[in-house]
Amino acid sequence: MEARKAPRLTTADGRPIGDNQNALTAGPRGPLLIQDVQLLEQIQHFNRERIPERVVHAKGSGAYGTFTVTNDVTRYTKAAFLSEVGKQTEVFVRFSTVAGERGAADAERDVRGFAVKFYTEEGNFDLVGNNTPVFFVRDPYKFQMFIHSQKRHPKTNLRDPDMQWDFWSLCPESLHQVTILFSDRGIPASYRHMNGYGSHTYSMYNDRGELFWVKFHFKTQQGIKCLTDEEAARLIGEDRETHQRDLYEAIERGDYPRWTLYIQVMTPEQAENFRWNPFDLTKVWPHAEFPLIEVGVLELNRNPENYFAEVEQAAFKPSAFVPGIGPSPDKMLQARLMSYADAHRYRLGVNYQQLKVNRPRCPVHHYQRDGFMAQIEGSGHPNYFPNSIPGSPQDDPIYKEPAWHLGEVIVDRYDSRKDHDDYTQAGNLYRLFDEGQKDRLARAIAASLGQARLEVQKRQLGHFYRADVDYGRRVARALGFDPAAIEAELGIDASVAG
Repeated sequence: MEARKAPRLTTADGRPIGDNQNALTAGPRGPLLIQDVQLLEQIQHFNRERIPERVVHAKGSGAYGTFTVTNDVTRYTKAAFLSEVGKQTEVFVRFSTVAGERGAADAERDVRGFAVKFYTEEGNFDLVGNNTPVFFVRDPYKFQMFIHSQKRHPKTNLRDPDMQWDFWSLCPESLHQVTILFSDRGIPASYRHMNGYGSHTYSMYNDRGELFWVKFHFKTQQGIKCLTDEEAARLIGEDRETHQRDLYEAIERGDYPRWTLYIQVMTPEQAENFRWNPFDLTKVWPHAEFPLIEVGVLELNRNPENYFAEVEQAAFKPSAFVPGIGPSPDKMLQARLMSYADAHRYRLGVNYQQLKVNRPRCPVHHYQRDGFMAQIEGSGHPNYFPNSIPGSPQDDPIYKEPAWHLGEVIVDRYDSRKDHDDYTQAGNLYRLFDEGQKDRLARAIAASLGQARLEVQKRQLGHFYRADVDYGRRVARALGFDPAAIEAELGIDASVAG
């Protein structure tokens, strides 16, 4: 068999390299020459290879796969990727331990992260959860403090059980999660042998605008398997990467892990009258009252080619929703909507969403620009909104979320211009000016406005007229328009001066 020809080694700029083992020196004993730019490039890049690790969920494993819809849930959501039985969507999943650093052992007693990125035709939907249906705290003020208690003592730099139990003992809402953590399910045998949960309450809404509260459950088809403390200690002594190795090798041999996705559904009326706060992250919904409804099957069937690029740089955030799925009043979720995206911008950069593993598979059009590592191409439209430039991205009312009716409070997007008078005070100010001030105002405006497009000039003239007819006429004349013609074109009733 003919040997495969090796690819040509190049610099990061693409220049072919002739010798990658010997530095350029003045004579065989040196010194080095600064013109050896390929050596400098290697040194400089090496010095910058590490990025900040995640504050939580620092160590993880990931894989690609598919999600296939197996049950019709369109009565609850209009999400396109859930629109019909049999529909498949590409996914990327990252599993993790929560408290440990990047060098932690996989088989430690800890909560496991379970984050799924659905690459849908309407954008990415990230379901960022854990292997437990609840969490330690219900108020976001306590989240940062909780994580501090699970990390290293600021003086000794050691993990400290006194810190952990001091916090838990002062926060009785943690008891549900603590009980799970120290139960037989506290140390999963592998990522394949555990369930995943969205944990929070989310919203779903259908194409009729009907709103539902939901919880997400991923049930492993491999069965639940866990480790005792003794088994975990033995495994850690032999191999600190047990979960990573198990997931990678299972996929490589074609033993693709699968989970069945279910939802629990609660109507707003049920939520309003429920006997405890249904948005409390420390509590579950009883399955007898809110049974699991099958949605589809998640299968992982492809390993990443580059761990750093595809797993370490993968960024999941609870704020990545698609039409038909949204947040809820859960206080912890509300805080996470901001904190996760902010953490990614700090750790990976403001354009982290343009990295391949995070990039949506659908077209993306927005008004965000620039920043480190910007890669947007062909975005010739302006970077402000609203605008009247032909071909610029526009919002579409069909994607507006339904209002939340939370008792007497209605959560909605209220029109900030409705019932507001934007003209009277501007007109009153104009009428305070003497003739010289009015003329100078009109000329100054015309000198600037005259450089805008004709349609923009006429649109703005309409506003001047609504403030004061004389105001509009002076600016129109300064722009070279016939006021009578402009008034007819704009439909201005100038029979009574302002």
